[in-house]
Amino acid sequence: MSQATIYVVSDSLGETAELVARAAASQFGEQMSVVRLPRIDKEERLDEAIAQARPTQGAALFFTFADPRLRNRLRQLADDAGIPSVDVLGPALSALECATGTVPEMRAGAMRQAGRSYERRIEALEFAVAHDDGKGTDALDEAEIVLVGVSRTSKTPLAMYLAYKGWRVANVPIVLGIEPPRQLFEIDKRKIVGLVADEKFLVEVRRQRLSELAGTRLGKGAGSEVIEELEYSRRIMRRLGCRVVNVTRHTIEETANQILKGIA
Repeated sequence: MSQATIYVVSDSLGETAELVARAAASQFGEQMSVVRLPRIDKEERLDEAIAQARPTQGAALFFTFADPRLRNRLRQLADDAGIPSVDVLGPALSALECATGTVPEMRAGAMRQAGRSYERRIEALEFAVAHDDGKGTDALDEAEIVLVGVSRTSKTPLAMYLAYKGWRVANVPIVLGIEPPRQLFEIDKRKIVGLVADEKFLVEVRRQRLSELAGTRLGKGAGSEVIEELEYSRRIMRRLGCRVVNVTRHTIEETANQILKGIA
């Protein structure tokens, strides 16, 4: 079997065509070379792609173009040069156009642009980590949601879940007898969500957590301590003028949806 070289030609980066080319090449049991020729977005540049592929023995063209004129022109040039070619995107666009009755937008790199939502999630997750458990309070005004509450009210899991959805979330613990950071009182109160839980539920959650970490048990006075913490946190939340959400017996997803309904 002679060695083949696949030339990937695209008006964007050519990532889609390269994936298809490598998937096809893997079926032949031998390593094939893949050469990517990106940003070919004008007809005169198509000749450059053909000129590079023509001298290569065993050359094939895999291409993706949003513009049908470029697709048709490259196919014609490849046929004239005797180079096998594959229009990776064209048939898919035609099928969907027939199925929906809608004309495609013909935007180069549209899938990559859609990937910006992924980049936003990564940025939001990094923000949540940097502003977890009271860290980075100087930048609280940059958060879209600020969660406050006593220990074991699911602040961190909620922050990470909401960050995965693309929200910039900070969380600040409320600790009995300790004044919260002043920045918390300076930001828009509509951003702040106070998290509370029923006393018995919170005691049980803490008891389970302590047992997992240290194999110890909460003392008999734990219930009264939790009540005192919750009362203190509610006083802080009243001062903040924030919305309050009870997390008792709710999943992270359920609580997050409740938070987002209030934000919207």
